[in-house]
Amino acid sequence: MSDEGNLTVRKLAFWGIPMSLGVMGLKMAAWWVTGSVALLSDGLESFVNVVAAFIAFFVIRYAQKPADHDHPFGHHKAEYLSAVTEGVMIVVAALLIVQQAVGHLANPRMLEAPVLGLAINIAAGVINTVWARLLIRTGRQHRSAALMADGQHIMSDVVTSVGVLVGLLLALATGYAIFDPILAILVALNILYQGWKVISQSIGGLMDQAVEPQEQEAIKQAIATHAAGSIGVHDLKTRRAGSVTFVDFHLVVPGKMTVREAHDICDRLEDAIRAVHAGATIAIHVEPEGEKAHGIRVKVIKEA
Repeated sequence: MSDEGNLTVRKLAFWGIPMSLGVMGLKMAAWWVTGSVALLSDGLESFVNVVAAFIAFFVIRYAQKPADHDHPFGHHKAEYLSAVTEGVMIVVAALLIVQQAVGHLANPRMLEAPVLGLAINIAAGVINTVWARLLIRTGRQHRSAALMADGQHIMSDVVTSVGVLVGLLLALATGYAIFDPILAILVALNILYQGWKVISQSIGGLMDQAVEPQEQEAIKQAIATHAAGSIGVHDLKTRRAGSVTFVDFHLVVPGKMTVREAHDICDRLEDAIRAVHAGATIAIHVEPEGEKAHGIRVKVIKEA
């Protein structure tokens, strides 16, 4: 990631703190004026957003630190730890919502000041929608796992708010107050699913999962079209740590090729790979012909 990209991610992470505090304040105000357990569940999820925003801000600052003696590959994976923590917090929030909702199933009550409460909640939902889309778009652009996890969580909050709004309108239209706690439980199930998605995606990064198939195909194509002079490429491995992509492979060259010639091919390959994956960290093992190929192979396109 470029210095400009790092700065953009840090700025968004910082502004996520006051933004989440403001939205939580609106949602808790909506609960206070209505007494709705569904709106309380929505407010509890926003409380998680506040804590997650603080965590994301500090973790992103740490993850962007340059490599040092103790961390020669950088600090990028810290973003995955932030995302896993946020996922766990989402799950805890869902369980708290279920606890609150079950207690109201036996004794549901109609809303107080429903128009004011729902209007406040709608305003909070609009703010969250705009903010979540910005976080997800920027996080994807700059490959920030923490920023994307934050945006995905807030977007799940938007879905929650829409569900709450529909359910409470049903309760008001039919006069059945039982819709309120039932809806809160349905909201909790959706939040649990979103929490699981955030956790599973982040664990993939911590476990050095390969890049997406289309990204790996782009890397293979770059190698195939810029490895002229070599005999072949094998044992291609990829992984991602935060915003950085790591690429490792063996380059087979003729036994009589000079070190300088092999080095020139490696330079050409590194430039080609970084053209499709900016800032990629690349390790190329040069070996003479006759070595047994293994792992993922790339067929080199010969010069005409």
